[in-house]
Amino acid sequence: MLGTQEPKTVSTKCQRLAQLGQLHPQRSFISLGHYLDLEWMKEAYRRTRKSGAVGIDGQTASAYEADLEENLRSLLERAKSGSYRAPPVRRTYIPKGDGKMRPIGIPTLEDKVLQRAVAMVLEPLYEPLFDEGSYGFRPGRSAHQALSRLWSDLSEQGGGWVIDLDIKSFFDTLDHGKLRTMLQQRVRDGVLTRLIGKWLNAGVMEAGQLWHSDLGTPQGGVISPLLANIYLHEVLDEWVAREVQPRLQGGVRLVRYADDAVLVLRNRRDAERLMAVLPRRFARYGLTLHPDKTRLFRFKPAADARERESFQFLGFTHVWGRSRRGRWVIKRKTAKDRFRRTLKRVSQWCRKHRHRPIPEQYAHLSAALRGHFAYFGIRGNTAALRRLRYQAERVWIKWLRRRSQRHRLPWDRARELLKRFPLPMARLAPHATTPLASL
Repeated sequence: MLGTQEPKTVSTKCQRLAQLGQLHPQRSFISLGHYLDLEWMKEAYRRTRKSGAVGIDGQTASAYEADLEENLRSLLERAKSGSYRAPPVRRTYIPKGDGKMRPIGIPTLEDKVLQRAVAMVLEPLYEPLFDEGSYGFRPGRSAHQALSRLWSDLSEQGGGWVIDLDIKSFFDTLDHGKLRTMLQQRVRDGVLTRLIGKWLNAGVMEAGQLWHSDLGTPQGGVISPLLANIYLHEVLDEWVAREVQPRLQGGVRLVRYADDAVLVLRNRRDAERLMAVLPRRFARYGLTLHPDKTRLFRFKPAADARERESFQFLGFTHVWGRSRRGRWVIKRKTAKDRFRRTLKRVSQWCRKHRHRPIPEQYAHLSAALRGHFAYFGIRGNTAALRRLRYQAERVWIKWLRRRSQRHRLPWDRARELLKRFPLPMARLAPHATTPLASL
């Protein structure tokens, strides 16, 4: 088994890459493949999540670890010689909040390890280039930080004109050719660019059929978020800072988390001009803004609740409201679709596992609720947290009472059960960055 500490050689090389990235923001690096060695691969394996579903080869982490060093040595040799063949991603589907199904990709374990190794090289080179308003899938940055920045930007100027961006099927429509051109501006190492090209062309395996496309990032791949950030940095972040900001009278503030972005402007005319040009800007890069979900609106306090606009960002609904002292503040509450989705998962899990021992069910539900509270437990959202706990109790008891068709659990015994196994209380976790625990 691998240790939990990063080897000094890997740490030193990571620091060196970070220094190079800082010192040479305009440089295109042509020799990076030598960073990939056996110790680097071991560290990439250590950082790779191993508890997920298996890819098309059925390879598990326990089987791979049986001869870990030799497997990593072979992987490294194939990656550097060019003989590595990127396997197709296995596609499956999970439900979305609107009742539709979201496709997700499951790479093989070995592919995830190699993608992690390449991402470890590229990440420190791109970090100095990325904008301060970009938070998604970057080291030391979180969704809570993005939420905090957006709240501060809006609060400082008392609201403003908001453009809520929604990119239609971004991860499926990203243009491979344009992405390669962007990568060439920073990275020209043959080993890395060849591997990225193989991942882009690997295809998707679904229902026994292989599908290839010239669009999209490797679904579910470790490298995908970084490639997405590189793409949107040029399409949106850098463009706003370099070309849009100097032309505006009142300025603009951008907060982006992966492909979710919100722009805040002071001036209405500025906002309307920017809103008009955004679709053309994205179209240049093969992207489409969702015509119904992308919108411009004034986000200001209003005495009449019907006149107050709201919007969703990172699972929260943002809306103006009165504080306990009567001041206007921006309130953030769990979005209705996220609340319903979480409760539905609780119900489905309880139904499927209702015959398991009660202490086992209790432990799992408690962990799931604590995960939810860790993300959604921000100030002003306590009522939604309490409501979820209450509804989770009712759902749990509902399915426990259906463990037997002949002898249903009486309500008085059910209440006693909840006293013996109380689900976690709603708690604020303002500094937590843990995403919602899956059921």
